[in-house]
Amino acid sequence: MSSVDKLDTLLFNASRACCSPLAIFIQIQGYLICLVLALGWAFASYVRSREIRRIKESMKRGNSFSFLCHDINELEHSNQVNLPQVTVVMPLKGFGEHNLHNWRTQITSLYGGPLEFLFIVDSTADPAYHAVSRLLAEFKDEIDARIVVAGLSTTCSQKIHNQLVGVEKMHKDSKYVLFLDDDVRLHPGSIGALTAEMEKNPEIFIQTGYPLDLPSGSLGSYCIYEYHMPCSMGFATGGKTFFLWGGCMMMHADDFRNDRHGVVSELRDGGYSDDMTLAAIAGAHKRLITSPPVAVFPHPLASDLSFGRYWNYLRKQTFVLESYTTKINWIMNRALFSSHCYLSWGFVMPYFMAGIHIVAAARFYYKGYSLEDTGVTSTGMTLATCLAACTIIELFSMWNLTRIEVQLCNILSPEAPKLSLASYNWCLVFIAMLVDNFLYPISAFRSHFSQSINWSGIRYHLRDGKISKIERCKEPKYSDLGGKHLFGKRGTQHTVSLLYSLSRSLAQWRQPKKFDV
Repeated sequence: MSSVDKLDTLLFNASRACCSPLAIFIQIQGYLICLVLALGWAFASYVRSREIRRIKESMKRGNSFSFLCHDINELEHSNQVNLPQVTVVMPLKGFGEHNLHNWRTQITSLYGGPLEFLFIVDSTADPAYHAVSRLLAEFKDEIDARIVVAGLSTTCSQKIHNQLVGVEKMHKDSKYVLFLDDDVRLHPGSIGALTAEMEKNPEIFIQTGYPLDLPSGSLGSYCIYEYHMPCSMGFATGGKTFFLWGGCMMMHADDFRNDRHGVVSELRDGGYSDDMTLAAIAGAHKRLITSPPVAVFPHPLASDLSFGRYWNYLRKQTFVLESYTTKINWIMNRALFSSHCYLSWGFVMPYFMAGIHIVAAARFYYKGYSLEDTGVTSTGMTLATCLAACTIIELFSMWNLTRIEVQLCNILSPEAPKLSLASYNWCLVFIAMLVDNFLYPISAFRSHFSQSINWSGIRYHLRDGKISKIERCKEPKYSDLGGKHLFGKRGTQHTVSLLYSLSRSLAQWRQPKKFDV
């Protein structure tokens, strides 16, 4: 038998195997995953679009500031003077191309009440320290902001350590504390909207939001966008949710002052992930987590975000499932681990089988066989066509949600350059869907068996769900996700590099890219 005949036989047998009852079940399961995602994004689109309609209707009734508040009477001085004090705590690590603009959107909030900003760094050697110092010098006495040097963590992750130091340093009259990541771009009314919800419902334990990723063009950035999109439907409920994003969390300040439910001790004593730990506490004590519909924030990804940094980011995301606080929390994390791995490969396998069907059909057509002569290939093409239809529906639903969130962000930040979908490459989005879902189980299993992770130059080791050992690398150059400079070269070269980074970021702020608002 010639090699060509062997190839034909192999393709025929492979196509026939992909038409077995078990294979058909797997492919149908893939169709269902696509359709469920499409339905979830459709619901999220409805919630976000409903908020857009509410804002536009308010504008028609004469409220030109509806992007700030529902009722224009809330902007009266008599109401503004009674607003509670809020402390914004921002743990920093490194300095990247978008950080300067992100920080500007945070400190120039239009919240009318007392507002305090605490930028927390682990040491003055971090470029973020010098960058923030220059930024705050521009505003001087216009805002209440300062930098706090927290030192190195010894019992928890550096981010959690910085957050807890910030809580210790916050003003004694602060009623709420808002934790923000340095890659969060706030809208002018974001802090006011979060505070208003907390005031309306004192039962809220945590308020959160979610980022709208703006891919930079690399495959790695699209993989991150694709990874976040399924989670976005859990944050677009317009109210109660079980999800929590550590990039934006508003809580009662007294919960930390009194260590209510052990929020301080659970984070401090071996805590690795701030949002996973707090979500577990909320679940254990049946406390309320909410996400208002306006809490969606533009998140431009680094222009030089490589595939390697995406992989390390994915490793960090899967590693959080290895940390836990209670036995119930461990069981839930194992369930998430198993279901996510199953669904990820369950999503990818139908595309692998469809590829076999298409190659076999093309081969037999090239050889002069009709599909009637190869019934198996005909069945395979029918299955591949169904998968293509489900994929188109899924991508359309993802596109529609992204379109609506872009529109909402433009309305909530009317002073900023408009976001656009023009920069999105939907072919790369589809490729990223396959790559990300294929790699997720691999990353999850590696995290499970290694029980250690390198996070921005710090290696954390877990034991029984808690950090048991911390190792620091010698002057790591970049962080994993954003490609931020963590440490410059010693001596004068460090100053030159820092000034160049500042001037480059400032130029980008003055003349932003089409996706950089």
